[in-house]
Amino acid sequence: MTGSGHSITVAAVDAETPGNVGTIARAMKNFGLSELLLVDPPELDPDGEAYGFAGRAREDVLPNATECSFDDLVEGYHTIGCTAITNEDPTKHVRYPALEADELVDHLGGVDADVAVVFGRERVGLTNDELARMDAICSIPARAEYPSLNLGQAATVVLYELRELTLAETQHPEELHERASEAEIDRLYDQFDDLLAAIGHPEPKRAKANRLLRRLLGRAHPTPREVSTLRGILRRATELSEPPDERPD
Repeated sequence: MTGSGHSITVAAVDAETPGNVGTIARAMKNFGLSELLLVDPPELDPDGEAYGFAGRAREDVLPNATECSFDDLVEGYHTIGCTAITNEDPTKHVRYPALEADELVDHLGGVDADVAVVFGRERVGLTNDELARMDAICSIPARAEYPSLNLGQAATVVLYELRELTLAETQHPEELHERASEAEIDRLYDQFDDLLAAIGHPEPKRAKANRLLRRLLGRAHPTPREVSTLRGILRRATELSEPPDERPD
């Protein structure tokens, strides 16, 4: 589903290799999509490579795929045609400029219709005539000398970029990385300063060393556990830097 509640469908046009259809289905399963449309598909034998490549998508996405015509596709959806060739030149491309895959989420925020992300043939992709009938085109930036991706790879990249719209949760939720509180980090700075004093670091250089640590941790966003571990190391190092008769028992 898109952020506005409209569905996102994936379509494969004239795919030649059953395995790539299975790979597309698997990527859909990975990223929370379930409706697959097939225009002129190859035979998808339940005992063949399409189902072999589909992983768990063989249970639902692939067997529920629907065949349709290209006309049905462009008339029923806001279509985004995926193509390997960017051709950033308005005189050469049928629809200029192309969106890049990571721009799709913003683009779809302004779309008030169901969406179909359309992939073409393995060797030649979507034709210029087909692209001319799309509402938008999308390309994955790649090396100019060899921009074409395998069909299954391209689908995986594009659907990954749509995950913000299609996944309610992932296995890596942002809340797993909790930054330590400022009070905890300040205590770490204090212990670092104590260590500098204990090892006799020159007084004029201590302020600079403290600033370097602050810049480093400011970029790192340490977790409570990381700060606690570092504080323990600094505390022990400070103790060992003291004369033996002044060390705590």
